[in-house]
Amino acid sequence: MTEAATQSSVSSAPLAPSFEPVQGMRSLRVLARLLDYPTQELQDASGELIEILNAETRLGASLKLSLMAWCHRLHEGELLELQAEYVAMFDKGRATSLLLFEHVHGESRDRGQAMVDLMAEYSAAGFELDARELPDHLPVFLEYLSMCDEAEIGRWLGEIRHILALLTARLEERGADHALVPLSLLALIGAEGDVEEHRPQVKKEVPDNTPEALDAVWEEEAVRFSATSDEDCALQSAEGRRLAERKKAVHSDPVKIMPSAWSASPSSTVADR
Repeated sequence: MTEAATQSSVSSAPLAPSFEPVQGMRSLRVLARLLDYPTQELQDASGELIEILNAETRLGASLKLSLMAWCHRLHEGELLELQAEYVAMFDKGRATSLLLFEHVHGESRDRGQAMVDLMAEYSAAGFELDARELPDHLPVFLEYLSMCDEAEIGRWLGEIRHILALLTARLEERGADHALVPLSLLALIGAEGDVEEHRPQVKKEVPDNTPEALDAVWEEEAVRFSATSDEDCALQSAEGRRLAERKKAVHSDPVKIMPSAWSASPSSTVADR
């Protein structure tokens, strides 16, 4: 990743990036860090993460308290246990994948094109990745958003709100603190209610992170190299088909970031505060 991006890694030093993110949206960087693999650096930075979250005026008090309490638990937790829990939650099965396009395109060729398009967006903004990072990894995506203006942040969060809502419901069902991150992103655009419609479906889902389930998924969802579209490859997953159909059926209105709780006027922007 570029110098600007690598400085975003959590450490005991301040989270001050070399570029200037939208003022007041450093919370996006905190949310990115909270979705990263737990490290000693993350634990050591918990106090700073809490400070930044506490200063975020676009999130409700209850949600901020939950996020800050999670930071405390990360700081106090046994690192090896935190890492094992992370692997079990995100590296086994696809239901809670942090790869955004996997929820829509599965392993189809359309996912590859979507990542190419996203990389072009990153490059145009001067945001570069190293060879180890996938552009649709949610923490990486949040790093990018921290460079964007308010309108762009709202546009992108509106584009992925269905994925965020489904991910929130699944993580909540598994009792994971990580659900607070996609929920916070939805809260930034006033869309927390989107989670409700996914909860009945999620409660019926069979866990996909058991050894038996993993074997079945790989047998059933073999990549179809002849696929030329989402429809042809059936998106490799049921939720992929459902989300794609919904995206076609629902017209997306412009989405805006929720104003600061102490905003002086509707016309004030993030940079003004």
